[in-house]
Amino acid sequence: MAKNNGKLCPLNFFKVESPREKRGHNRLELLVFGLGDDQRFGINVFKVREVIRCPKLTEVPKATSAVRGIADVRGHTMTIIDLSDAIGAPRMTAEQIAESFVIITEYNRAVQGFLVHSVDRIVNLSWKEVMPPPSGTNTSNFLTAVARVDKVLVEIIDVEQIFSKVVGTKEEISADVLHDVRGLAATDSIALVADDSLVARNQVRNTLKQMGLEAVLATNGKEALDLLRRWADESPEQLARVAFVISDIEMPIMDGYALTTQIRRDARLKSLYVILHSSLSGVFNETMVKSVGADRFIAKFHPDDLARVVAEALKNRPRHLAESESP
Repeated sequence: MAKNNGKLCPLNFFKVESPREKRGHNRLELLVFGLGDDQRFGINVFKVREVIRCPKLTEVPKATSAVRGIADVRGHTMTIIDLSDAIGAPRMTAEQIAESFVIITEYNRAVQGFLVHSVDRIVNLSWKEVMPPPSGTNTSNFLTAVARVDKVLVEIIDVEQIFSKVVGTKEEISADVLHDVRGLAATDSIALVADDSLVARNQVRNTLKQMGLEAVLATNGKEALDLLRRWADESPEQLARVAFVISDIEMPIMDGYALTTQIRRDARLKSLYVILHSSLSGVFNETMVKSVGADRFIAKFHPDDLARVVAEALKNRPRHLAESESP
């Protein structure tokens, strides 16, 4: 145990093997940490493997300033990212690094470490307590949400944004895959995409655009559900254009599990093909997909894999509609 800011910080305190969130609970476990001042930040526990003292770092030539080096952690080599630098705050000094911690995360099919000044504790919240970041703030580009914990505002980091900025992400569909999947959608088809990460929304939209599909974007499950219900009430022809829904799992206000459950409970929406799209590839249980009624799960983010799953959804749509409408 290590002591930080008057609070005990457990090190190597967990390994996430399977989702602890139960269907319908719509809850979030948040690891709260600091970056050198009083502001508290948070990251979804599902994205975290463990927290350790900063190990020995080996410098990477010509790396961006946020990449402080690579480290060997029990035989696994990983990139160590200075989170302060990545969000535009002053980068850590050598003295600060010596006293720092590394949050080892797994998302987007990779393992990496985030260098932070201190770690506080894990808190359990309802997603209803988690709000989108205020618009017009300088911090909104690296946050997905904010939450109030013990009267303290915690800013939840957009991990996809940080990773894309520091490391970069391939967004083009391979030529051979594009040849196979392009032109499968009807000319007026649309896809509804729900994700609290701006980077993730744009990645999915760009992939769908390459396939000739228009994407309608929502920032959380409730926004997506409200849109679907409004179309069902006021514009059934617009609802009929929706070829499928792609939803992140971890979102403020309403997560992807709850969104899928609500879609399946609504007679007007239950025939929609639902794809859950999450960065939590290492901890996801296929049973959860089936239990909430989703059709497919895909780990973020690989454009070829997403394109193949979308193609499958388009090919199966007529059969899916027929099965959902049968008694």
